[in-house]
Amino acid sequence: GVWRQTRALLFKNCLIKCRTKKSSVQEVLFPLFFLFWLILMSMMHPHRKYDEVANADLGPLDTSVLVNFVIGYTPPTAMAREIMKKVAFDNFEDGLITEEYLSEKELEEASVLKPSNFVGVVFKDSMSYQLRFRDSLAMSSIYTESR
Repeated sequence: GVWRQTRALLFKNCLIKCRTKKSSVQEVLFPLFFLFWLILMSMMHPHRKYDEVANADLGPLDTSVLVNFVIGYTPPTAMAREIMKKVAFDNFEDGLITEEYLSEKELEEASVLKPSNFVGVVFKDSMSYQLRFRDSLAMSSIYTESR
């Protein structure tokens, strides 16, 4: 019973493959062609691995560029105030000008009215933030990828 049906099915499939040689060849060659194409593309654009950068003393920061620099931030929470205090006074002798805003809308309006030396910081939570420049938005990320 079962062996005879299996043998008849195999014989039928062999007859079909022999009679339709073009489609049989295509069934074998198309996957091989695409596999070759993928290998070729991966060889043309190899993944670049960058070496580690050695620790180096970069020297003092030129703070003359940051004269009259304004950093606005929102929301005005205790954590945000503490972070902005560290940024403004611990890293720069003269201190940066920091302004707090109650909402993102107020921050956006202030960035339109202020000159080009204004940067907005929107704290999403205690570990993430967004930088808002005059014409763009920059996301913070621990992991960066090459583009």
